[in-house]
Amino acid sequence: MEKMPKIFVFDTNVILHDHHSIYNFQENDIVIPIVVLEELDKFKKGNNQINHNAREFVRELDKITGDLLFHKGISLGKGRGSLKVELGHPFSDAMAESLYEDIPDHRILAIAARLKEQNPHRSVILVTKDVNLRIKAKALMISAQDYLTDKVKDDHVDVWRKGVKHAQGLTDNAIAQLYQRSEGVLPKDLNIKKPYNNQYFILKSHNSSILARYNPESRRIKPVEKQRAYGIEARNAEQTFAMDALLRPEISLISLTGIAGTGKTLLALAAALSQEQNYKQILLSRPVIPLQNQDLGFLPGDIKEKLGPYMLPLFDNLTVIKNVFKSSSREVIRIEEMLKTEKLLISPLAYIRGRSLSNTFFIIDESQNLTPHEVKTIITRAGEGTKLVFTGDIHQIDSPYLDMYSNGLAHLTDKMLGQDVFAHVNLVKGERSRLAELAGNIL
Repeated sequence: MEKMPKIFVFDTNVILHDHHSIYNFQENDIVIPIVVLEELDKFKKGNNQINHNAREFVRELDKITGDLLFHKGISLGKGRGSLKVELGHPFSDAMAESLYEDIPDHRILAIAARLKEQNPHRSVILVTKDVNLRIKAKALMISAQDYLTDKVKDDHVDVWRKGVKHAQGLTDNAIAQLYQRSEGVLPKDLNIKKPYNNQYFILKSHNSSILARYNPESRRIKPVEKQRAYGIEARNAEQTFAMDALLRPEISLISLTGIAGTGKTLLALAAALSQEQNYKQILLSRPVIPLQNQDLGFLPGDIKEKLGPYMLPLFDNLTVIKNVFKSSSREVIRIEEMLKTEKLLISPLAYIRGRSLSNTFFIIDESQNLTPHEVKTIITRAGEGTKLVFTGDIHQIDSPYLDMYSNGLAHLTDKMLGQDVFAHVNLVKGERSRLAELAGNIL
């Protein structure tokens, strides 16, 4: 018997996450509950990515609309299923007994339940990024899943989450060759198989060790030297690798991951300041998740004052750098000048989106709270001479609809790993304090 296409019922958050999502389900049919359109209407105004996605999806729906959209459905194109907007349905007896509130989530469940009843020979699956709604659906015997299209595979995350590659058991002569040959050493001479571009290594023999990187241009392994940037010096191997990538002009895109206190943002800011003469502007930004959830209303002051507390961690990193020098030093005076002229700008990400990013050193902190589409939007706006640095901890996500496999930082690292303009370093050792490292690892 021929396998019937599945029916996927969409929750609002899937569309807000990816407005092209309806085209990613092959030959299967898509159902949009009408309550989803009602919810999208509330998100149309605003400058955040979810507002953009809401507007774009409504425009797309307007292009393909017709009478069949509310009845049999309209084809989404060759090799794809149909799209249908489903009107509301009353709660089943099981739902009425279990779910007391008449809210959009429960109306979506009611539609999924009715479709399941009407299509006994087809799989009906609710697609939502809301974990709680998936649990409710399964309790009502309705199949439910996350939106999987841009999720990173678990084994892929493990590759770069484990940190730099260790190559042990080398001979002392092999290590010596790295110092003696200015052009570097072929990977096979170090028993390294298939290194990816800009991969970092800790190479060890019985008596010595060396830090190294695979150079994509020469296709050889070359030593990495410890460097200082604007008074900040790397304290461990991973920080040394991060600093190396940050100071290399040929590497224009970097992801730095690691728990709090490993020095991701501090290293990026110090490297940016040390190269400020090469860039028109240094931007340091982060997404403000509570702003999207409208939790700032109780704070006093205008929008700039409301956002101030969320930018404090970025200013703290700047203070650490300034404290390395005397208050009257040339370095501190230069930082103050850059802040006044906005050559160094610390600002919420929402205020920077849409700006020209040519000849800019742009650090995006807490980027694990961005969606893959938001990260793509930022990168595609990068002009000539721009360096982008995304930092974050994929285990500390504030967005309710992202996880360690679906966030923008993980997606970026997974897709870009191995490109000659990209470098990734996972920092594993906390340098803020022993207490901070202990808390980050075990709490």
